[in-house]
Amino acid sequence: LKLDVTVTDDGIGIDKAFQKKLFQPFEQEYTDSNAVRFGSGLGLAIVKSLVELMGGTITVQSERGKGSRFKIRGLSFPIVPDVQTPAAKENLPISLAGKHILLAEDNAINAEIVARLLQKKGARVVIATDGIIVVKQYADSEQYSFDAILMDVQMPHQDGLAATRAIRKLDRPDARTVPIIAMTANAFEDDIRICLEAGMNAHLAKPVVTDVLYQTLQEWIDRQTKEK
Repeated sequence: LKLDVTVTDDGIGIDKAFQKKLFQPFEQEYTDSNAVRFGSGLGLAIVKSLVELMGGTITVQSERGKGSRFKIRGLSFPIVPDVQTPAAKENLPISLAGKHILLAEDNAINAEIVARLLQKKGARVVIATDGIIVVKQYADSEQYSFDAILMDVQMPHQDGLAATRAIRKLDRPDARTVPIIAMTANAFEDDIRICLEAGMNAHLAKPVVTDVLYQTLQEWIDRQTKEK
Protein backbone atom coordinates (compact mmCIF):
# COMPACT_ATOMS: atom_id res chain seq x y z
CA LEU A 1 0.00 0.00 0.00
CA LYS A 2 1.36 3.42 -1.01
CA LEU A 3 0.20 6.64 0.63
CA ASP A 4 0.67 10.32 -0.31
CA VAL A 5 0.10 13.12 2.22
CA THR A 6 -0.11 16.90 1.72
CA VAL A 7 0.05 19.36 4.62
CA THR A 8 -0.59 23.06 4.03
CA ASP A 9 -0.65 26.17 6.19
CA ASP A 10 -1.27 29.89 5.68
CA GLY A 11 1.56 31.05 7.93
CA ILE A 12 4.52 33.35 7.31
CA GLY A 13 6.13 31.05 4.75
CA ILE A 14 9.77 30.02 4.37
CA ASP A 15 12.45 31.99 2.60
CA LYS A 16 13.62 30.40 -0.68
CA ALA A 17 17.26 30.41 0.42
CA PHE A 18 16.46 28.66 3.72
CA GLN A 19 14.40 25.94 2.02
CA LYS A 20 17.68 24.31 0.92
CA LYS A 21 18.59 23.76 4.60
CA LEU A 22 15.09 23.11 5.92
CA PHE A 23 15.51 19.37 6.51
CA GLN A 24 19.04 19.53 7.91
CA PRO A 25 19.50 18.87 11.65
CA PHE A 26 19.65 21.88 14.02
CA GLU A 27 18.70 24.41 11.33
CA GLN A 28 16.22 27.15 12.26
CA GLU A 29 15.25 30.13 10.13
CA TYR A 30 15.78 33.50 11.77
CA THR A 31 13.16 36.19 11.18
CA ASP A 32 11.95 39.23 13.08
CA SER A 33 8.91 37.23 14.23
CA ASN A 34 10.98 34.49 15.92
CA ALA A 35 13.81 36.46 17.49
CA VAL A 36 13.40 34.20 20.52
CA ARG A 37 13.80 30.65 19.26
CA PHE A 38 12.37 27.51 20.78
CA GLY A 39 13.11 23.87 20.07
CA SER A 40 16.24 22.20 18.76
CA GLY A 41 15.73 22.42 15.01
CA LEU A 42 15.43 18.62 14.73
CA GLY A 43 11.72 18.26 13.99
CA LEU A 44 11.76 18.30 10.19
CA ALA A 45 15.06 16.42 10.05
CA ILE A 46 13.45 13.59 12.02
CA VAL A 47 10.33 13.73 9.84
CA LYS A 48 12.47 13.43 6.69
CA SER A 49 14.34 10.48 8.16
CA LEU A 50 11.13 8.69 9.13
CA VAL A 51 9.60 9.33 5.71
CA GLU A 52 12.68 7.91 3.98
CA LEU A 53 12.72 4.89 6.32
CA MET A 54 9.18 4.22 5.10
CA GLY A 55 10.28 4.44 1.47
CA GLY A 56 8.89 7.91 0.77
CA THR A 57 10.04 11.41 -0.11
CA ILE A 58 9.18 14.82 1.34
CA THR A 59 9.32 18.17 -0.45
CA VAL A 60 8.20 21.71 0.35
CA GLN A 61 6.72 24.58 -1.66
CA SER A 62 6.64 27.90 0.17
CA GLU A 63 6.60 31.60 -0.42
CA ARG A 64 7.24 34.32 2.12
CA GLY A 65 3.93 35.63 3.47
CA LYS A 66 1.83 33.04 1.62
CA GLY A 67 2.25 29.88 3.68
CA SER A 68 3.79 26.48 2.96
CA ARG A 69 2.82 23.16 1.44
CA PHE A 70 4.64 19.94 2.38
CA LYS A 71 4.17 16.91 0.14
CA ILE A 72 4.99 13.40 1.32
CA ARG A 73 4.88 10.79 -1.43
CA GLY A 74 5.22 7.06 -1.60
CA LEU A 75 4.91 6.02 2.04
CA SER A 76 5.02 2.24 2.03
CA PHE A 77 2.73 0.21 4.28
CA PRO A 78 2.67 -3.59 4.16
CA ILE A 79 -0.74 -5.21 3.78
CA VAL A 80 -0.92 -7.59 6.71
CA PRO A 81 -2.92 -10.77 6.07
CA ASP A 82 -5.66 -11.60 8.51
CA VAL A 83 -3.58 -14.33 10.10
CA GLN A 84 -2.06 -14.12 13.56
CA THR A 85 1.35 -15.54 14.31
CA PRO A 86 1.68 -17.79 17.37
CA ALA A 87 3.34 -14.95 19.28
CA ALA A 88 0.52 -12.58 18.38
CA LYS A 89 -2.09 -15.10 19.50
CA GLU A 90 -0.40 -15.53 22.84
CA ASN A 91 -0.05 -11.74 23.11
CA LEU A 92 3.17 -12.19 25.03
CA PRO A 93 4.74 -8.93 26.24
CA ILE A 94 8.18 -8.20 24.86
CA SER A 95 10.81 -6.82 27.21
CA LEU A 96 14.45 -6.01 26.51
CA ALA A 97 15.04 -4.80 30.05
CA GLY A 98 18.72 -4.93 30.93
CA LYS A 99 19.76 -6.17 27.49
CA HIS A 100 22.86 -4.56 25.99
CA ILE A 101 22.53 -3.83 22.27
CA LEU A 102 25.30 -2.67 19.93
CA LEU A 103 23.72 -0.60 17.16
CA ALA A 104 25.75 -0.05 13.98
CA GLU A 105 24.17 2.82 12.02
CA ASP A 106 25.94 5.67 10.23
CA ASN A 107 22.88 7.92 9.93
CA ALA A 108 22.69 9.87 13.20
CA ILE A 109 18.94 10.44 13.08
CA ASN A 110 18.15 6.81 12.18
CA ALA A 111 20.42 5.69 15.01
CA GLU A 112 18.66 7.99 17.48
CA ILE A 113 15.23 6.72 16.43
CA VAL A 114 16.17 3.04 16.73
CA ALA A 115 17.99 3.66 20.01
CA ARG A 116 14.90 5.29 21.50
CA LEU A 117 12.72 2.40 20.34
CA LEU A 118 15.05 -0.05 22.08
CA GLN A 119 15.35 2.07 25.22
CA LYS A 120 11.56 2.18 25.39
CA LYS A 121 11.72 -1.58 25.98
CA GLY A 122 14.41 -1.21 28.63
CA ALA A 123 17.52 -1.96 26.55
CA ARG A 124 20.89 -0.25 26.93
CA VAL A 125 22.23 0.87 23.56
CA VAL A 126 25.72 1.67 22.29
CA ILE A 127 25.87 3.31 18.85
CA ALA A 128 28.70 2.74 16.37
CA THR A 129 28.79 4.90 13.24
CA ASP A 130 30.79 2.66 10.89
CA GLY A 131 32.02 -0.90 10.50
CA ILE A 132 35.48 -0.31 11.92
CA ILE A 133 34.04 1.27 15.06
CA VAL A 134 31.51 -1.51 15.66
CA VAL A 135 34.23 -4.17 15.43
CA LYS A 136 36.43 -2.21 17.86
CA GLN A 137 33.52 -1.63 20.26
CA TYR A 138 32.80 -5.35 20.34
CA ALA A 139 36.45 -6.41 20.53
CA ASP A 140 37.08 -4.04 23.46
CA SER A 141 33.99 -5.16 25.40
CA GLU A 142 33.92 -7.83 28.08
CA GLN A 143 32.87 -11.27 26.91
CA TYR A 144 29.12 -11.73 26.64
CA SER A 145 28.49 -8.10 27.62
CA PHE A 146 26.55 -7.47 24.41
CA ASP A 147 23.35 -9.45 23.96
CA ALA A 148 22.91 -8.61 20.26
CA ILE A 149 24.21 -6.46 17.40
CA LEU A 150 21.97 -4.58 14.97
CA MET A 151 24.09 -4.16 11.85
CA ASP A 152 23.49 -1.68 9.06
CA VAL A 153 24.95 -3.02 5.81
CA GLN A 154 25.91 0.17 3.99
CA MET A 155 28.35 2.10 6.19
CA PRO A 156 31.49 4.15 5.53
CA HIS A 157 35.04 2.77 5.93
CA GLN A 158 33.82 -0.79 6.43
CA ASP A 159 30.39 -2.14 5.51
CA GLY A 160 28.25 -4.34 7.71
CA LEU A 161 29.14 -7.53 5.87
CA ALA A 162 32.88 -7.04 6.42
CA ALA A 163 32.28 -5.98 10.03
CA THR A 164 30.25 -9.12 10.68
CA ARG A 165 32.98 -11.35 9.24
CA ALA A 166 35.58 -9.55 11.37
CA ILE A 167 33.55 -10.04 14.56
CA ARG A 168 32.97 -13.72 13.83
CA LYS A 169 36.75 -14.19 13.47
CA LEU A 170 37.59 -12.65 16.86
CA ASP A 171 39.34 -15.05 19.24
CA ARG A 172 36.61 -15.16 21.89
CA PRO A 173 33.68 -17.58 22.26
CA ASP A 174 30.91 -14.99 22.33
CA ALA A 175 31.98 -13.62 18.93
CA ARG A 176 30.76 -16.84 17.34
CA THR A 177 27.37 -16.84 19.08
CA VAL A 178 26.28 -13.21 19.57
CA PRO A 179 23.17 -12.56 17.45
CA ILE A 180 23.97 -10.21 14.56
CA ILE A 181 20.86 -8.90 12.82
CA ALA A 182 21.01 -7.00 9.56
CA MET A 183 19.01 -3.77 9.22
CA THR A 184 19.10 -2.65 5.60
CA ALA A 185 17.02 -1.39 2.71
CA ASN A 186 18.57 -4.17 0.59
CA ALA A 187 15.77 -6.69 0.93
CA PHE A 188 15.92 -8.90 -2.14
CA GLU A 189 16.42 -12.64 -1.73
CA ASP A 190 20.08 -12.37 -2.81
CA ASP A 191 20.67 -9.58 -0.27
CA ILE A 192 19.29 -11.72 2.54
CA ARG A 193 21.41 -14.69 1.43
CA ILE A 194 24.58 -12.55 1.36
CA CYS A 195 23.90 -11.28 4.90
CA LEU A 196 23.42 -14.81 6.22
CA GLU A 197 26.53 -16.06 4.42
CA ALA A 198 28.54 -13.24 6.04
CA GLY A 199 27.59 -14.62 9.46
CA MET A 200 24.45 -12.71 10.35
CA ASN A 201 21.60 -14.55 12.03
CA ALA A 202 18.62 -12.63 10.69
CA HIS A 203 17.61 -9.85 8.31
CA LEU A 204 15.29 -6.88 8.94
CA ALA A 205 14.28 -4.79 5.95
CA LYS A 206 14.10 -1.02 6.23
CA PRO A 207 11.75 0.59 6.97
CA VAL A 208 11.92 -1.56 10.08
CA VAL A 209 8.59 -2.59 11.59
CA THR A 210 8.85 -1.91 15.32
CA ASP A 211 7.10 -5.07 16.52
CA VAL A 212 9.19 -7.23 14.19
CA LEU A 213 12.36 -5.54 15.50
CA TYR A 214 11.40 -6.29 19.10
CA GLN A 215 10.29 -9.84 18.39
CA THR A 216 13.40 -10.70 16.34
CA LEU A 217 15.72 -9.37 19.02
CA GLN A 218 13.95 -11.22 21.80
CA GLU A 219 13.89 -14.47 19.82
CA TRP A 220 17.63 -14.43 19.08
CA ILE A 221 18.66 -13.19 22.51
CA ASP A 222 16.60 -15.96 24.14
CA ARG A 223 18.17 -18.49 21.79
CA GLN A 224 21.69 -17.32 22.65
CA THR A 225 20.91 -17.43 26.39
CA LYS A 226 19.82 -21.06 26.14
CA GLU A 227 22.98 -22.00 24.22
CA LYS A 228 25.42 -20.45 26.72
